[in-house]
Amino acid sequence: MSAPGCLLEAACAVLKAGAPEDKTAAARRAAALLAGGADLGEASRFEAPAAPARPEKPPLAPPGAVPRRRLGSEAGRAALLHAIAHIEFNAIDLAFDMTARFAGEIDRLGLDARAFAADWIGVGEDEARHFGMVADRLAALGTAYGDLPAHNGLWEAAEDTAGSLAARLAVAPLVLEARGLDVTPGMIERLRAAGDKESAAILTVIYEDEIGHVACGRRWFNRVCDAMGRPPAEEFKTLLATHFKGDLKPPFNHEARVRAGLPRAYYDPS
Repeated sequence: MSAPGCLLEAACAVLKAGAPEDKTAAARRAAALLAGGADLGEASRFEAPAAPARPEKPPLAPPGAVPRRRLGSEAGRAALLHAIAHIEFNAIDLAFDMTARFAGEIDRLGLDARAFAADWIGVGEDEARHFGMVADRLAALGTAYGDLPAHNGLWEAAEDTAGSLAARLAVAPLVLEARGLDVTPGMIERLRAAGDKESAAILTVIYEDEIGHVACGRRWFNRVCDAMGRPPAEEFKTLLATHFKGDLKPPFNHEARVRAGLPRAYYDPS
């Protein structure tokens, strides 16, 4: 297969790579193309696959069948890290699917499609780096990504928003990644209390980067809403009523959400 020559081709190549080492390598190649000033490419020539390629493992199971994560034991910490690795692996695809699927719509709205692609390729490169960090830590604990079951909830949310750029921006970065900002500090503290400073340090890096990812989602959500002539906070709530199952549940990490530029008017009914 020839090397991709434009950003949209490179984004599609990430989505078509199944093995973790191939997907992360493709993400790095896309980031290198971006850094080298590659053209976006013609959106009409590239189409994101309906679903990204996947490795044979891990087996996917309902959320209740995924191993519990009791952090007092090494096995429990490995289960937690495996779940995080699975989230980061899916997040690689979410970022590059955002690029490949919606760059054309960004252009039709009169917004800067290359800037959009650049932001989400940068997010995808971060997610690939996060996956590698967690996978290396899993290996140190005697476990590999794929050794435990995982659930497919993150990609199911992507499938539900595949036809709407605004909905994808609302649900993926502004709900799912923002929820990570709420729960990750507690996981970091529990890992430290269990004496696992190495894993806690990795989650701290991920946490800081994810603030930027939520900020990226908020920035583009606002731009898209402005281009459509819709008030962002009201549009956010309308989209969630259609595209998100359940309610946004506290406690919320208001400090991190403020750092990401996500106002309480979006998510806090109080």
